[in-house]
Order: sequence, then C-alpha cells, then structure tokens
Amino acid sequence: MNGLRVRAVRLGKYFLCAIAIVAFTVPAVHAQKPLKIGFSMALTGPLAQAGKGALLAMQIWAKDVNDGGGLLGRPVELVYYDDQTKGANVPLIYAKLLDIDKVDFIVSGYGTNITAPAMPLVIDREMVFISLFATAVNQHFNYPYYFQIMPAGPNPVVDWSAGFFEVAARQNPKPKTVALLAADAEFAQNAVDGARENALKHGFEIVYDQSYQMGIPDFTPIVRAIKARKPDIVYVMSYPPGSVGFVRAAKEVRLEPKIIGGSMVGLQYTSIQMNLGPTLNGIFNYWFWAPEPTLNFPGIEAFLKKYQAEAPKQNLDPLGYYLPPFAYAYLQVLQQAIEATKSTDQKTVGEYIRQAEFETVVGKVKFGPNGEWARSRMLFVQLQGIESHEMVEFTKPGKMRVIYPEKFRSGELIYPFPGWQ
Repeated sequence: MNGLRVRAVRLGKYFLCAIAIVAFTVPAVHAQKPLKIGFSMALTGPLAQAGKGALLAMQIWAKDVNDGGGLLGRPVELVYYDDQTKGANVPLIYAKLLDIDKVDFIVSGYGTNITAPAMPLVIDREMVFISLFATAVNQHFNYPYYFQIMPAGPNPVVDWSAGFFEVAARQNPKPKTVALLAADAEFAQNAVDGARENALKHGFEIVYDQSYQMGIPDFTPIVRAIKARKPDIVYVMSYPPGSVGFVRAAKEVRLEPKIIGGSMVGLQYTSIQMNLGPTLNGIFNYWFWAPEPTLNFPGIEAFLKKYQAEAPKQNLDPLGYYLPPFAYAYLQVLQQAIEATKSTDQKTVGEYIRQAEFETVVGKVKFGPNGEWARSRMLFVQLQGIESHEMVEFTKPGKMRVIYPEKFRSGELIYPFPGWQ
C-alpha cells in the first residue's frame, strides 16, 4: 500500500507539472504579438457581394493558419475597412492601416479601381503589395514588390483575350468579322484594347467597336445595331448588370453569331447562372475556375467545403467559384513567403515572392518581372448542357467546359453557336 501511495504521489506530481507546462506554454503562444494584415474591401456599394465573399475566404485562411499555430509563432489578425467600392476612400484607409493600426503587411481590396489608388502610398512606404483581380495596375508604376493573383499573364491587357481569339481562329470555316462592345470602365476599356490587338493579329475585320454607359437599362438598341453589322464573332466586356442585360437582349433580338461571349463578368456568379439557366448554353466566356476534373488543384475542394458551409448564412454566392478561391490564394502566397524567409521585412519577403513558385488552391503561381503571372492561365469555357435553373446544375462537371488552354481542356467547342434556348 505504501508503495502504491508513493507511486500515486509521484504520478500526481508529474501530472501537475504537465498542467503547469501547458498553462505556461499555451498562453505564451497566444500572447505573441499578432501578425497584422491590413486591407480595404468592398463591403457596401456595387461590388459588395463579391467583396464580402472575398472577405469570407480571407477569414477562412486566417482561421486555417491560426489553427496551425499562426505565422512565425504569431497569431494572424486581419485588419480591414469598408472602402464602399470607392477608389477615393482607399488612400486614407491604407494610411490608417500603416500609421495607426501598424499592420505588418497590406494586400489590396477587390478590383482595378480600388487597387490603383493605393499604389502611390504603397510605393512611398516600400511595402509588399499583392492585389486581388486588378488589371494592368503596375504597367505605369513598374514597382518591384507588386504582385497580382489574377491569372491574366505577363501582358494582361493582351493576354486577357488571347485565348478567345486563338480558339476562334482555329474554327472551320474560320470566322471573318468581329463586333466589340465594352463598358465605359477601366477594366473593360483595358480589355477592349487587348481584344482589338488580338482580333487584328488573327486577321479578323472589326465591323463594330463601341462603348456603352454603365447602368443603361436596356441593351436592345445596342444589340440591334450589332446584329445589323452581321458579325461572325461578338466579344463583350461588361460588368454583371450589363452582362445579364446584354444576354437577355441578344436572346430577344436573336443575335446569333458563330461565336458569342468574351469578357462578361458575372456569368460566373451562381445567382446569375441560376437566373439565366439554359439561356447560357453556347456562350464562350473567360473563367477562372470551374468544377472540371482538369482544375482539381490540391486544397480547392477542402476550401470550397468550408466556404460553402458558411456562405449561405451570410447571403453570399453559395458556390463561390469565382473570386473566393483567389482571395484565399493571394494570402497563401504571402503566408508561404513569410514562412520561407522567416521574416516580416518587406524587401526580404518581396524578393522571395519575385523568385519563388507557390502552391495554392488555384494551382501553381509564379510571377513575372512586372508582378503579373509569368504565364497566362486565362481560362475560356463554353457553357454546355445546362437543363434547368437549379443550383445543382452548376456543380456538375461538363457544364462549364474548359476549351482553352490546352493543358486544362475538358471539352470541345460547339461551333457555330447553337442558338438561344
């Protein structure tokens, strides 16, 4: 009995020591100064739905990192403010993040018009700056520590539409004429400059080239004017309301060229897909990710499972295929650079990002000298076989067939355009 009592006492002492170690070790980890990442995000205004989806993805990333022990042993903290989808608000937000909140790193909000206004401050403070879906922002600044997560390519203005016109030029019989329509906004105007260059490169004659004012209620007169020119190809550069408006007008007027699509933002959103349903069949448009077997990158399914569990509670895009994976991925790039260098020094981290290749939920990412992707991975998909307006329709392989690039091709282009359903 005495022996048992001594053993019990000894075990009790070891148990108390173990508790003491945990008690002093765990709080020490959590007591580390947070590693702060600051940004603005469109939480109100025209891009709020997309911005909120991006924010959710970033919060999922932060939780994943903190559940794994943080970065450099420090918990990650996201510090953000609503830019209201207004570029004019951006400089003051980033000044506050750096001067008052004392964040360790900054990343951009969503979109070209939100990213560009931050650049002068970023350059002045010599900060690493990874942007989220901004088109050709660095072409005038040539800042060495700017990096872009959107897979447009080293020459984003031209690379954006290169695949579309390459595919069009391969068709038999080859189409001859093209109509270009672009919103009067920076993204669309950049895109149309590249579309003109690519169209002429492949020998297409441009028979219509116009811009439209954002917010117009009716595209019917525009579509009738395009139809009158009888183009073989119609390439449209639009934001979500314009994309829906154009598709509906094109169906009503029976605008049926050999190829129709281009750079219509919004056709990737679940709510718009469900709204248009089978009307989308045959449209050939840019894409960033789709549930095709050729795009099953490591980690993407696990991320989407977490996103899709939370998104309906916040009334966000329930599938989250468009922006959220890239919002998660641009923080993965920053995370991997910090971990690899074991540093928060801006130049050290920035130089690493310039040289390294990153494994992300959107695939492998490597940046070129201007901070854009070293090689374009713009996807062009054709919507095929959509039979209903149900959400499940858009979760199946084969509905968003990747036609370009060849490495990720999952189907063949239906040519010519089969007509509206």
